[in-house]
Amino acid sequence: MNEHLKKYRIDLHQIPELAFDLFKTHDYLKHQLNLMGYRTETVAKTGLIAVKEGKVKESIAFRSDMDALPVTEMTHHQFPSTHPGKMHACGHDGHMAMLLGFANVVSKMNHLNQSIVFIFQPAEEGPGGAKVIIEEGIFEKYKIQKIYGIHLYPGLEQGKYGLANGPMMAQNGEFNLLIQGKSAHGAQPHLGHDAILASGALITQYHSIISRYIDPLDPAVITIGTVSGGEARNIIAHEVKMTGTIRSFNTQIYELLKQKMRDMDHGVEQSYNVKITNETIDYYPPVLNDEILFNQLKNHLLPSEYEILRPMMFAEDFAFYQQKVPGLFVMLGTQNIDRGFIHPLHSCYFDFDESVLIKGVELYLKILKIEHVI
Repeated sequence: MNEHLKKYRIDLHQIPELAFDLFKTHDYLKHQLNLMGYRTETVAKTGLIAVKEGKVKESIAFRSDMDALPVTEMTHHQFPSTHPGKMHACGHDGHMAMLLGFANVVSKMNHLNQSIVFIFQPAEEGPGGAKVIIEEGIFEKYKIQKIYGIHLYPGLEQGKYGLANGPMMAQNGEFNLLIQGKSAHGAQPHLGHDAILASGALITQYHSIISRYIDPLDPAVITIGTVSGGEARNIIAHEVKMTGTIRSFNTQIYELLKQKMRDMDHGVEQSYNVKITNETIDYYPPVLNDEILFNQLKNHLLPSEYEILRPMMFAEDFAFYQQKVPGLFVMLGTQNIDRGFIHPLHSCYFDFDESVLIKGVELYLKILKIEHVI
């Protein structure tokens, strides 16, 4: 099993692809699943569904994401990415390897009490393949009742499971701001409307939203990641562009963030005689683990096998599945200080020991027993 998992991971690590354009990845997965005896269905352009039928049509689903990131790999991996500027920097190669390994074990099982659905999903990093799979009616077609997923995580000791009851990851949105003023000579600022001055005021006001409008016990984030504007040192800037992200575990707070941002946009427009265009794009809901599924799994693990995680401000489109059916998302630790596997997700240095993948397969098999599928 370990050698199969290592081979899957190495093969997939070398062919990272982005968003929905996962043609090599799709073909590799389809080939491996066909070798196991599965008939596959293509979904969400390059995603895949495989099913092991049980005594009843009602099923439990297990999901892996498939896509990589636009990152140039800087690891010392023996088999690095062969696609320049693309890398599996978020562990999705490992997620696919675990689900393939699990599917291989299940393929040899008979007399399952329920059907099992394997979901290989594109575009987790954006714009959200989970939503597309739901819209294509996969949950109704296969009568999916529950769903489970695992994500590799370097914030945990290698091989340890990270569990959370309720909120685990945040709802997220991204905003694009355009501040338009009026250009003038830097020596005659009274003849212009300074977009840079307005942007500074807006940044300050945005950052007062968390501290003055949100309960200190309710986590939320507003981050402005880029600011660009101006033409020369002696010209009043007529335009500034800013981009950023907002995040919260609570949908009402998330909506409040957007409303207060709009209020402050209007105030700065009036105060600085500029025009502000704010395009806020809602991405993923919060990842909210089902309490029953959480307790079931926790009660079947030894205390030494898991750690209870605090909610994290990452975002994950697994959340869309949890809006459809009860779901549980679990972290699997990859941190190995001795081998230097300490770099965070999305880092160009992110890597892990393939031996940890067996822990994911073992957890999936344990879930089958907990759910009385076997």
